[in-house]
Amino acid sequence: MPAPTLRDRLRTQLADLKMPGALEALDDILRRADSGELAAGEAMAELLGSHIALRNQRRLQTAMRSARLPAVKTLADFDFSFQLESLHTLSFIERRENVVFLGPPGVGKTHLAVSLAVAAAEGGRRVYYATLADLITSLEDAQQAGRLSHRLRTLVFPSLMIIDEIGYLPLSRTGAMLFFQLMSRRYEHASTVLTSNKGFEDWGEVFGDDVMAAALIDRLLHHCHIVNIRGNSYRMRQHRDLVGRLAAAQPKPPAPRHRRPSRQEA
Repeated sequence: MPAPTLRDRLRTQLADLKMPGALEALDDILRRADSGELAAGEAMAELLGSHIALRNQRRLQTAMRSARLPAVKTLADFDFSFQLESLHTLSFIERRENVVFLGPPGVGKTHLAVSLAVAAAEGGRRVYYATLADLITSLEDAQQAGRLSHRLRTLVFPSLMIIDEIGYLPLSRTGAMLFFQLMSRRYEHASTVLTSNKGFEDWGEVFGDDVMAAALIDRLLHHCHIVNIRGNSYRMRQHRDLVGRLAAAQPKPPAPRHRRPSRQEA
């Protein structure tokens, strides 16, 4: 039998090494090397690069399935007039800061949030996506099953969590308390991106408790980037004035009424 050719030997070796990306690109790389288009070292670099590219693509696909993202969208696909350079770098994840996208339905809040999740997954970070309604349902189910602590620990672990559609449906008091527990655990531990069609002044209505909403906003906005799409603005805001206004808006308890002492007491 004729001895195997170099091409056949390379195919066998790449298959044994489980390098499908390199195996798929082998014929084209050998052709370019034979024609003098690639030097030996360049051919090796191309071969290894093809395998790495396929491996990274599969890793990203696995991360997307694990994150439960509704669709793969990137920042490049979004047409916006304001700048988001500091978010592009994902440095806010390293600093464990939050991002809140505010604006009416249909302006691209989810698109921007998902694009950050995709960029984070491409960088090898663990990502998790959920609508607020689905997230609360999962927490309530875990509580009923006696596994709430385990579920909360699991949801604290992702470097970036996307919580979509805050404000579309009101929460029960139990759901609001569970969400507050989760956000308290993630506070200064990991980054969270939230989207809402409601301004912060309306979150008391969404969560059914003005005091809890104010405490939640206090934690979220301590280290936070707010993107108000309606106003085409992007900036880091100090949260103290907002929380102060929310606290000032709470109804004050009536002052105690002093009764007159009786003749015997006098």
